[in-house]
Amino acid sequence: MIRSELIQMIAEENPHLFQRDVERIVNTIFEEITEAMARGDRVELRGFGAFSVKGRDARTGRNPRTGEAVSVEEKHVPFFKTGKALRDRLNGEG
Repeated sequence: MIRSELIQMIAEENPHLFQRDVERIVNTIFEEITEAMARGDRVELRGFGAFSVKGRDARTGRNPRTGEAVSVEEKHVPFFKTGKALRDRLNGEG
């Protein structure tokens, strides 16, 4: 599912809301999650999961084509851990 499909589905399930309002709400939610993660904060949605940022140390990697050693800088990557309710539902337990 992509963002536009999510917006369309929510708008169809809530006919009392204008689609532009649903779009604004969905975009605001994603923006707030993104901004919190950019600050290094953890975002937890109970039953769904938690978004966080993990740091990866600088290291020496290898160019797969030439085998030459390449310096890889330190970086931060997004991380998502599923909540118990979502995990259970995916495994047919909910």
